[in-house]
Amino acid sequence: MSGFSNKETLIWLNKIRVSNIATNKLLEYFENISDIWKISNEEILNIGCIRKSVRQKIISNRQESILENALEEIEKNSINVMTVLDEDYPDRLRYIYDNPTVLYYKGYFSEVDKLSLGIVGSRKATSYGKWASEKISSELAELGITVVSGMARGIDTEAHKGALKGKGRTIAILGSGLDIVYPKNNRKLYDKICECGAVVSEFPIGTEPFPANFPQRNRIISGLSLGILVIEATEKSGSLITVEHAIEQGKEVFALPGNINSIFSRGTNCLIKDGAKIVMDIEDILEEINEFNHIITKEEEEVDYSQLSSMEIKIVECIKKEPIHCDNIVYMTGLDISTVSSTLTILELKGIVKELPGRVYVLS
Repeated sequence: MSGFSNKETLIWLNKIRVSNIATNKLLEYFENISDIWKISNEEILNIGCIRKSVRQKIISNRQESILENALEEIEKNSINVMTVLDEDYPDRLRYIYDNPTVLYYKGYFSEVDKLSLGIVGSRKATSYGKWASEKISSELAELGITVVSGMARGIDTEAHKGALKGKGRTIAILGSGLDIVYPKNNRKLYDKICECGAVVSEFPIGTEPFPANFPQRNRIISGLSLGILVIEATEKSGSLITVEHAIEQGKEVFALPGNINSIFSRGTNCLIKDGAKIVMDIEDILEEINEFNHIITKEEEEVDYSQLSSMEIKIVECIKKEPIHCDNIVYMTGLDISTVSSTLTILELKGIVKELPGRVYVLS
């Protein structure tokens, strides 16, 4: 058989779905893993460090065309590949359990990514959760902290958007091949992340976003990060799998408190009850992670009241602390609903407030 490099051999093993654990055993077994192309089937069957089913898979798929097609797919889709043998492979991933032997990526990794935080949460996020995810991510990005998430609907999407809004870097870890954008309506976000960070997957080109892939990719989110922040989660949320990986990897775990009546806050409130660090603002994160201690936060910008009417000021004061529903503003101010609605519209035009889904308002 033709001689392929060690890197190409790892791509081939990944393509035929030999697990990372088995591949790492093969890396220890062979001085050069590319020798697997040269030895006989009998010698492969005698490799004792991997299961018989894996040995048979290697024998039945030891075809040059499989690798050649994989390399063509990578080139066709303009995808970069990094393996565990490369010097620029992220150090934090090298030493986690079941570390990915191959990473496909678009965009680029940077030294500044060493200061990174993973942000995860529910796909069916509330307006409060989406607001908090974007706000915290934006503030972290402004301070030079890379936001790592999974580009799923809800909290993940808002985390990436927040980092981009803060003109910082963000890394998305996918549960599919890089040629498949999931969810499809995140296409523009996918492209933007490639420009301002990296979109990454351990799954070969063409891999569909199967449900089992997402818990698996979560260990990479936590592996790349110094800590994990859970914004919203139900008691059986997949986000809690990321927390389990973070704990195994010795990472800090943070959680945003939420309404005790919301099922989407049950998971985060339970995490806090079990010892996760409660997050009221980004200072709670910066003070807990040593690598972040030197970062100086910017003072919170005050709203310029000089150009606002007394009625506008009254409404802004209601919105300052947290997202608030229009009806609650009516209750707190004593103003009638038509006055509140028209004033909110004026404040939106002035760029001071922003409406979230469900007639909930926040400061812009």
